Amino acid sequence: MKLLFTFFNPSGGMETLNRIRCHAFMKMDVECHLLYSLDGEGRKNIKNIPTFVMNDEASIAKLIQKQNYDAIVVCTDVTMLLAIKKAGFKGHLIFEIQGLGTLQTASAVLTDISARVLQAADGVLYPQTSHLQELMMAHLHGIPHFCFDDPLDTEGFGYSSYPPKPFPIIGWVGRIEANKNWREFLLIGSRMLQNHPEGYLWIFGDTTLGDPVEKEHYDRWVNGLQLQNKLIAYSNIPHEQIADYFSVIGDSGGFLCSTSILEGFGYAVAEAMLCRCPVLTTDSDGIRRFLIHDVTGKLYARGNVNQAVIQGESLMKDTTLRNTIRKNAEKHIKQHFSSEKYTTNFMNMLKSLSQRKPRF
Repeated sequence: MKLLFTFFNPSGGMETLNRIRCHAFMKMDVECHLLYSLDGEGRKNIKNIPTFVMNDEASIAKLIQKQNYDAIVVCTDVTMLLAIKKAGFKGHLIFEIQGLGTLQTASAVLTDISARVLQAADGVLYPQTSHLQELMMAHLHGIPHFCFDDPLDTEGFGYSSYPPKPFPIIGWVGRIEANKNWREFLLIGSRMLQNHPEGYLWIFGDTTLGDPVEKEHYDRWVNGLQLQNKLIAYSNIPHEQIADYFSVIGDSGGFLCSTSILEGFGYAVAEAMLCRCPVLTTDSDGIRRFLIHDVTGKLYARGNVNQAVIQGESLMKDTTLRNTIRKNAEKHIKQHFSSEKYTTNFMNMLKSLSQRKPRF
């Protein structure tokens, strides 16, 4: 069997998802390829997976005709979906949604693309996230739906012990964009540093992506809150090293703070939990699959900075609760989000689709 997974560019959660599921399938002797419309820094993370970067119809058609894939998963990019269909692909074509930003943005995108998806796709795939489930059923009814959790590399990605830092670290992962809600993180971080002046803020992201105007606003906020000497920004850290950073944050007495408005899955949160790094996060829908308040992490109401600070202080000062959360979180991710569970669900999806003729 041969599978192809596509997306706009190799970055963020989608780069992680594609890489993890490809390696999981390769262990089952399923050949996997990746196709991106644009190149990106995340491509450095991809090893031993045939990866193509192209966006013109002629090149895409040549690839499809040469490789003879059994199934293709196209994430979000309806232009790619139609190009593959136009190329005469005879296998099953699955349209995937992992997250589309805020609820308003997601609804607008699906309203715009739904007719074209229904015209070309044999089925739709998305994670078990309530807002995505509701939107997909509302906009894309009439074709098979498949809904199951994304995988994590629970064997190769995890906690490592390092000499603990002599100061607490509060981490944040994301692009400098509205849905990631970076302003709220800076407000929370500023307040936490008032209580812990020895601490630091670590931000992880990809500086090659994002809106330049938004970045200007971000720089103004950092200066206005006088965080210049307390904030360290890391760009495009190799994925395998992120586990080390999460481990260091967890052992420093700090935590990962996620301020997103809405998440389809929330890889950063899940991966931090896998690395024993406690998490304080907004109740951003996608993280509900793995974060239970005061059991596997901490939740706060988005916009309520005071509540976030209180919960953050609890994570840092209540040693018993902190240790329990770290232990529970790692165990929970390993039990429920393994790549083996994902490949089983995925193969069941293909088996179900095999009973239906692909659309020509």
